[in-house]
Amino acid sequence: MGHWVYRNIVEPGKLPLFLALASFVLSFLVTRTITRSIRAGRGPFRNVTPGGMHIHHVVPGVVLTTIGGFGAVTSGRHGVGAAICAVIFGTGAGLVLDEFALILHLDDVYWSEQGRASVEIVVLTAALVLLVLTGFVPFGVNDLTREEASSRGVFILNIMFNGVGSVIALFKGKVRTAMFGIVVPMVGLFGAIRLARPNSLWARRFYRRRPRARARAMRRVFRHDRRWSRLTRSLQDWIGGAPSPRS
Repeated sequence: MGHWVYRNIVEPGKLPLFLALASFVLSFLVTRTITRSIRAGRGPFRNVTPGGMHIHHVVPGVVLTTIGGFGAVTSGRHGVGAAICAVIFGTGAGLVLDEFALILHLDDVYWSEQGRASVEIVVLTAALVLLVLTGFVPFGVNDLTREEASSRGVFILNIMFNGVGSVIALFKGKVRTAMFGIVVPMVGLFGAIRLARPNSLWARRFYRRRPRARARAMRRVFRHDRRWSRLTRSLQDWIGGAPSPRS
């Protein structure tokens, strides 16, 4: 256990990534705690509104992410500077992605149904970074043997194989599968060979004249949402707070 912790977390080359992930998660959790207390009217915190203009926390988040990102580029992967920049970047990224839905919709949808996208993207980002931290390399390149890695052709084909699967899964409307396919081999391919979601770009292009495929896709989405949507929504509400009821 101690060797695994050192190899995947404490090892100097991976320490900045671990610090960035930890500060990212902590930033998101602290921010959600504060915004929920403001929403409930409890505690000392209030919205920042100088001159009547509401300053969203994505603003300091962008500033911190920019400082941490440029600092990380110049400081490398080792030393105190790299660790400090990782913490700054992770903190800023947590603030930015906590308001991902606002950026996506260009509207203050923080406590609406659309605001659930912020919680989902934070969870997905943390999961992907954790996979990379524990040894998964994008597009499954870490699964190559030493002999295969020495062959540039096999190296490129492996990236293309997993990358194409993730891209197809994305066009089929399977964003989570596509994202995990970047770091976990075969996941993207699995999403690529299955039916597309009925509202995806793939379905609109290739299912337009295939009513049976479109009907199968709609039935599959209905069964999937009926099985998992309640659990997913409950988990999102527990992490980020329940959306406000529609007026």
